[in-house]
Amino acid sequence: MKAKHQRLWLVGAAVLAIAVAALLALSGLRDQAAFFYAPSDVTPDVLAADRAVRLGGMVAGGSVSRAADGVTVRFIVTDGRATTPVRFAGIVPDLFREGSGVVAEGRFQRDGSFVASNLLAKHDEKYMPPELAGKMHETKTLEP
Repeated sequence: MKAKHQRLWLVGAAVLAIAVAALLALSGLRDQAAFFYAPSDVTPDVLAADRAVRLGGMVAGGSVSRAADGVTVRFIVTDGRATTPVRFAGIVPDLFREGSGVVAEGRFQRDGSFVASNLLAKHDEKYMPPELAGKMHETKTLEP
């Protein structure tokens, strides 16, 4: 076999190996992928699927209520066009409040509500942790 044919076979085998590796990786991640939806994107086919999704939007004003157990929180996520009721049992992030952005990871129920297993509070680009906010205004003098 000529050297040119050997190189061609090696390149073909390498391309095939990369394609097989990519297909294996994608098939493994398919079940782990969480799709992102806004409340107005929720359709009956999304509700019927029992898969992990992310629901994002703003926490509607006046909608946050805490249960007597001190852990369960109910609130409404809105995108301005539609709303979705959400229930979360756990410790909410410090930035979670009415009128702020939130991404809830979890599953839709058949009644259209959403049960979150994790909450991510969104903040704007000007956010600064409270611990650092006061220190930013302190001035330091350099001595020679």
